[in-house]
Amino acid sequence: MKISHRALLGATVSLTLAGAAMAETTITVATVNNGDMIRMQGLMDDFNAKHPDITVEWVTLEENVLRQNVTTDIATGGGQYDVLTIGTYEVPIWGKQGWLTSLNDLPAEYDVDDLLPAIRGGLTVDGNLYAAPFYGESSMVMYRTDLMEAAGLTMPEAPTWADIEKAAAAMTNKDAGIYGVCLRGKAGWGENMAFLTAMSNSFGARWFDENWNPQFDQPEWKATLDFYLNLMNNYGPPGASNNGFNENLTLFNQGKCGMWIDATVAASFVTGKDSTVADKVGFALAPDNGLGKRGNWLWAWSLAIPSSSDAPDAAKTFINWATSKGYLELVASKEGWANVPPGTRTSLYENPEYQKVPFAKMTLDSINAADPTNPTVKPVPYVGVQFVAIPEFQGLGTTVGEIFSAALAGQKTADEALAEAQTAVADEMKAAGYIQ
Repeated sequence: MKISHRALLGATVSLTLAGAAMAETTITVATVNNGDMIRMQGLMDDFNAKHPDITVEWVTLEENVLRQNVTTDIATGGGQYDVLTIGTYEVPIWGKQGWLTSLNDLPAEYDVDDLLPAIRGGLTVDGNLYAAPFYGESSMVMYRTDLMEAAGLTMPEAPTWADIEKAAAAMTNKDAGIYGVCLRGKAGWGENMAFLTAMSNSFGARWFDENWNPQFDQPEWKATLDFYLNLMNNYGPPGASNNGFNENLTLFNQGKCGMWIDATVAASFVTGKDSTVADKVGFALAPDNGLGKRGNWLWAWSLAIPSSSDAPDAAKTFINWATSKGYLELVASKEGWANVPPGTRTSLYENPEYQKVPFAKMTLDSINAADPTNPTVKPVPYVGVQFVAIPEFQGLGTTVGEIFSAALAGQKTADEALAEAQTAVADEMKAAGYIQ
């Protein structure tokens, strides 16, 4: 039987087209609706040009919803996502469970040794890097320099909580719609409890003693919650129990907050094009009480690959692009060095161009001031600054967050909230076998 050249040519074309179709891989990236992640989606032309064989689909969610969705998916092996945006809390727990794919084989040019040691350490389990940091953060004070000046005050570089209260009182002008301080009140282990747990460290409080007994019935937690509620009730905005990171960012950018104590990553937004007070913002370390611990946290939003992904190579290609030195340079070329994702690489803080950014040094100093292995004044059996690195904390933190948010909303007193938190946490820790 004789086969014509035309038939052979047709078969070759068909095989080529089939091969091209097979080479195209679609990955689904689950991410949080923070500004840096939204910016990344706007820069995808660069990735698409370099990797035309990979199609990226996005699922962008509010922080609490994202956590719930990705936790459910990974715990059940659902395989819905190929790249997860997760934090320093999840990585060590999920890595130990075998739920994440090691990133130890990222290419040499990725330069894993360039990652800041504090950030890299939190994403490494038994020598395996299980997530690549997209941005790293601590927390710090962002404040209105014009309002401080008008009040005749100077913000110390390392303020105390007494300094914060004094400044909040002086800057509050409710008739003008200006509130001295904006703090997280929205319930969630990564929302109000991130702030309050870090704050409590500076008051000498802790979640658990060395034997895993809850400590909400101790005077240090009462001092923390009393101070927080008084500060917010006297000098905070109305409806603060509904405000998380994004809501407070909007308030600050609209000129309605004298101070905002929150993630260092917010600095590029409060000094950016959407801020009405961009040229009137100063920065200081998170406050302390003279006990040797500041009220700042340590976190990285990072990209990880669940073991259930059926496209780990394409996912790794995407992570390599999104967390590389080249990506930082891409953002700088499009939007300026101030808008580069901060807190991940030593080389960024050694870059003379980045050193000109007004908040660069304060961000690095804040990250370096946090010690997740020794987070509190008194000894504790856990690691983590604004969280406790045990699987149960996600539920515990959200439960206590709801109780404290209700107290901020005026639905219960501080004493009632602390008693309720003590009972709820003790019950859960007994059920989980930590205590009798």
